[in-house]
Amino acid sequence: MPSVSDLKAVGSCDALLLPDLPRGPICTYRKKASFDWKEMALFIEDEDLIQFKSRIFTAFEHDPLFARLPGEELSLEKYRELTFLRCKRLFEYDFLRLEDILEKPLKIMVLITCLGMYDWSLGAKYLLNSQVFRSAIESSGSERHEEFLKQNMNMENFGCFALTELSHGSNTKNMRTVAKYDPSTQEFVIHSPDFEAAKFWIGNLGKNATHAVVYAQLHTPDGRCHGLHSFVVQIRDPKTLLPMPGVLVGDIGRKLGQNGLDNGFAMFHNVRIPKENLLNRTGDITAEGTYTSAYKDLKQRLGASLGALSSGRVMIIAMSVVNLKLAVSIAIRFSATRHQFGPTDEKEIPVLEYQMQQWRLIPYLAAVYALDYFSKSLFMNFIEFHIGLLMKDKSPRQAELGREIHALSTSGKPLSSWLAQQGAQECREACGGHGYLAMNRLGEIRDDNDPNCTYEGDNNVLLQQTSNYLLSWMNARRQDRGPMTSPLGSLDYLEGYDQILRQKFTVSNVQDCMDASVPLTAYKWLVCYLLQESSRKLRDQEQSGCTEFEARNNSQVYYCRSLAIAFIEHTVLQRYHDYVHEANTPATLQPVLKRLCSLYGLWSLSKHMAVLYQGGFASGEKAGRLVQDAILELCSKLKDEAVALVDVVAPPDFILNSPIGRADGELYKNLWSSVLQGSKVLERASWWAEFCADKPVVGRLRSRM
Repeated sequence: MPSVSDLKAVGSCDALLLPDLPRGPICTYRKKASFDWKEMALFIEDEDLIQFKSRIFTAFEHDPLFARLPGEELSLEKYRELTFLRCKRLFEYDFLRLEDILEKPLKIMVLITCLGMYDWSLGAKYLLNSQVFRSAIESSGSERHEEFLKQNMNMENFGCFALTELSHGSNTKNMRTVAKYDPSTQEFVIHSPDFEAAKFWIGNLGKNATHAVVYAQLHTPDGRCHGLHSFVVQIRDPKTLLPMPGVLVGDIGRKLGQNGLDNGFAMFHNVRIPKENLLNRTGDITAEGTYTSAYKDLKQRLGASLGALSSGRVMIIAMSVVNLKLAVSIAIRFSATRHQFGPTDEKEIPVLEYQMQQWRLIPYLAAVYALDYFSKSLFMNFIEFHIGLLMKDKSPRQAELGREIHALSTSGKPLSSWLAQQGAQECREACGGHGYLAMNRLGEIRDDNDPNCTYEGDNNVLLQQTSNYLLSWMNARRQDRGPMTSPLGSLDYLEGYDQILRQKFTVSNVQDCMDASVPLTAYKWLVCYLLQESSRKLRDQEQSGCTEFEARNNSQVYYCRSLAIAFIEHTVLQRYHDYVHEANTPATLQPVLKRLCSLYGLWSLSKHMAVLYQGGFASGEKAGRLVQDAILELCSKLKDEAVALVDVVAPPDFILNSPIGRADGELYKNLWSSVLQGSKVLERASWWAEFCADKPVVGRLRSRM
């Protein structure tokens, strides 16, 4: 791992890798940091990934197509056109080739997050075509579908992922689009029975997708339905972008955010596609119409068919972390340079010096570091699983790895997207009125993050899948199936279930409470306790005469939902704790990294204090007070580190695109300059005559009755 001295020794090459930040008022805080931000940057990210990011950011900054003004307003049509043109330019840059991915798979995530830091409309448009559409074909198709992938490489086709419908979202197995096989022509007939079965919310479909991976219920000539399968369906003619015969396709309109992305709808009226367009890894059909599948169980077949969603959820975790990085970077830099009030009327101090501002922002900064590591490590876990799929690994470990990654992604997405949602709003408010100004980007970040809470599965619905995974462990334990472990170790501590439940909170002072082992111990107890209580609640419901559906429905709030959240929060904390305590962590970085880890753990745990008391882990007022005091003490200790910690994760000013978040800290100069550069800011209103010449007749329209 390169040290600061190594960094300096390399000379001018490293100055390009991590150039010095511009000087300004914010340097007062930079000098207070106990560590070198460049050393930290090289510790948390490989040098070649830093170079890769720099190449993308530099290309954007020097390309007129990517030029923009803070807070500029574009018409919907213009925004969509610009987003498409920028996406098209990405093909010309060809940042990521196959050999790059094979050498360093993490570059996929880095590219998507770099695009999102610039604009999530562009990031989503590129992701849906180049990753989600392609990945669905690669993971669910076979050799016969390679032509679609080749055409996608040079934009001969442009893809989308068409699963959700107007009347169905989370309940995927009840999608109503139908694919009937016609053996006389060896074609599938794709049909939407009514408008409620229209594919809806499909990104890229609104304006320019030419092909879609469409999910439909497969019917064979004998009248049997074999469940949901995926098909490649041509939507538009690539030469004219006009709809294909039988396809009604359109745009669903303006959204709360990401309006550069064209979300659309499609209905199919007996649209015929070749038999070969069925993505046939989970099931296939003979020329005569006989259905075959390696999966005899319908649930297993559905799970395999929807495998592409796991990769999407893993990516959404990273996308959410990006949004939290952007928001926190802006708010911390603002807080370090915004002076208000002070010990005397003559001396105003930075708002970052106030305990309230520290408590509002610094825990989210700690969450950025913990979740950033978790998202990268989970992505690499998924890559391991994906390689197993490609190698046709049928081992029990491969199956368990898939289940564990599914449980981590279905809880990791809610955790990260909700934290980004809450953090963006807190950062907006922490920047006062200036945070409400569109040009400072906090509203855009918040609104662009919002769909992360919904697509690829509503957060609250997804958490049920994680709790089901954990409850299956409880059932296996009752049946005494031997030691319970998981490939990634997320469940291994549950082997000590009985012993853990006997533990109590025994910390006696704030200093000891600031060690990350304290929240880790508490979280292990919390997961075991909520697992016990959720299992008991389900059993009680069933014994009282409830059906399984009713029992599960009545056991979510305060039980299964809380269990899933506690489980993923513990997993994130445990991974980050192990990471920062590794032997190769530089001694110069350990103190600040350990404090970030402790703060994230205690701050997250503090939201569960009621349950810790309710279950008997904590008692008396001292435990709760110690946790609160430790959080405030850690915020205070990290206050002088905050700007340097932001410097590590913040993108260049051109990408961040926020006058109040620029790296020089010239808060008012940057904001004033940006305001004056706005379109028509000094012009007289176009409707000036309505005020000056045409005065209202007061009461003219008042009722005379």
